[in-house]
Amino acid sequence: MGNSMPVGVWMKAQASGDNGGSCVEVMRLHDDSVHVRDSKARGKGPVLQFRPDEWRAFLDGASKGEFDLS
Repeated sequence: MGNSMPVGVWMKAQASGDNGGSCVEVMRLHDDSVHVRDSKARGKGPVLQFRPDEWRAFLDGASKGEFDLS
């Protein structure tokens, strides 16, 4: 990933509200890569980039509870 911020529309869950709480923002680009950032960083923090297959694997694992800390 380069040093430039990807250009597109960032989205976050509607339940997160506008107060900038503990949320992540997600953006899918034309090449289907997925970018994730911390909404509190206001665009100045790191951005994680995932290939489409990596993102699908993450979502699948999350839906199965693979990342639950309990």
